[in-house]
Amino acid sequence: MKVVVQRVSEANVKVDGKIAGEINKGFMLLVGIDEGDSTTDADWLVQKILNLRVFADADEKLNLSVKDISGEILCISQFTLIADYKKGNRPSFIKAAKPDKAIPLFDYFKEEIAKSGLKTESGIFGADMKVSLINDGPVTIVLDSITKA
Repeated sequence: MKVVVQRVSEANVKVDGKIAGEINKGFMLLVGIDEGDSTTDADWLVQKILNLRVFADADEKLNLSVKDISGEILCISQFTLIADYKKGNRPSFIKAAKPDKAIPLFDYFKEEIAKSGLKTESGIFGADMKVSLINDGPVTIVLDSITKA
């Protein structure tokens, strides 16, 4: 799994012109699921995300996690994160998990995030989504469960 973590002051996702999910201060997560990913990958990423210290403390040092600030989380499925771009100019998405595997794993990921007690919202898997955000900092970090070793 690959997750792009963006620290935001606000974010929302619209489907067919209607807001499907919106948050205030916290994280907007773009989540890509590879065909080889499992709940073990999701569990590792959830813990890393919830404890990632990228919010400023009273001394303006990045010492606080999204849990520490009672932040909010918006999860967006993003199969294009799994693109293979090494050959040619048209990316291949063959390694992205098919919906029958990706949807349950994405739902599991969101449920595990929500267990933190933080407001957790999401877009609609497979929909044409319009995402808006105000990136705070900007702070953007790419996490890949493959690097967990």
